[in-house]
Amino acid sequence: QVPLVESGGGLVQAGGSLRLSCSASERTFRYWNMGWFRRAPGKEREFVASIKWSGDTTYYADSVKGRFAISRDNAVNTVYLQMNGLMPEDTAVYYCAADIAGRRPDITPDIVDYWGQGTQVTVSS
Repeated sequence: QVPLVESGGGLVQAGGSLRLSCSASERTFRYWNMGWFRRAPGKEREFVASIKWSGDTTYYADSVKGRFAISRDNAVNTVYLQMNGLMPEDTAVYYCAADIAGRRPDITPDIVDYWGQGTQVTVSS
């Protein structure tokens, strides 16, 4: 069974909003630090946001602060990324990521245990 399943990507005009979801099948999800990364065409993967297993601490890349919000609902094993004020430079494939050992809430790629399959977000100008 796929550990992480993403949904919610799509095509939106600049200034619009999208909400990404990432669901896990394991009940231990509530102990996982979770994050979102993205990879734009021709660019390296970059950190977007992350949230501690408890939900009380979040981190954001400077490029999305004030526009994006990460949240989680441990009752349904899901983490969300609400994206507002989208800009063409937000166009990328977005991946959710799980640190299942709870190493650190400010997730870096080297501690990711599970990656989602990726969902395309395209912002038109």
